[in-house]
Amino acid sequence: MSGEQATATAWSREEFEARLRSKDRNYHIHHPFNLRMNSGHCSRQQIRGWVANRFYYQWIIPQKDAAIMSNCDDRATRRLWVTRILDHDGHGDYQDGDAGGLEAWTQLGAAVGIPRDELWSLQHVLPGVRFACDAYLNFARRAPWQEAVCSSLTEMFAPQIHKDRLAGWPAHYPWIDASGLHYFRSRIPLAQRDVDHGLAVTLDYFTTRAQQERALAILQFKLDILWSMLDAIEKAYPE
Repeated sequence: MSGEQATATAWSREEFEARLRSKDRNYHIHHPFNLRMNSGHCSRQQIRGWVANRFYYQWIIPQKDAAIMSNCDDRATRRLWVTRILDHDGHGDYQDGDAGGLEAWTQLGAAVGIPRDELWSLQHVLPGVRFACDAYLNFARRAPWQEAVCSSLTEMFAPQIHKDRLAGWPAHYPWIDASGLHYFRSRIPLAQRDVDHGLAVTLDYFTTRAQQERALAILQFKLDILWSMLDAIEKAYPE
């Protein structure tokens, strides 16, 4: 930490939030592979490669959230955070809308031609994707829980990327069964709920200028994770 950073005046809550939100310019929605995919220029092999590899990210998300809870000494936060695990692993009778995000992504896999057993075997996960996702999980295990919560704030930018897929994929990729797009539709309201909580934790905890700079670096780290995943996928599945 530089002396200048240590003595700088903290940003107001509003300015700090604005700076966090401005990180959307680095979100993987702008990655060349995502731009091609959402404009209908990816082959079936590329779509399947993306679905199979992105599944590994879905696979580690409940583990990430469990790691945050294991480090969290705040009961109110744990009560809210546990819903994220259930959102992905399922709850209630584990059927239909209660089946969870992993099952919804499995439906997407089936819709693009990847059977469940093949998808869940993780056999198609690229080393670069595995490394990036594991780095995220390890960060959540080792960092203070408030920092791990901050890393989840890429969810601020997620609704738009889901809306883009819902708007364009049915026309661009008519070979994909429409039922497989349920995951994208289901995440839009859940992402906003999760953002409200994660953002409140971040704004409350990171109150000095040095801490706020740290929060921006953490968010950038998570953005880099998502970007590097697409770098690996783009290289493995060229045009």
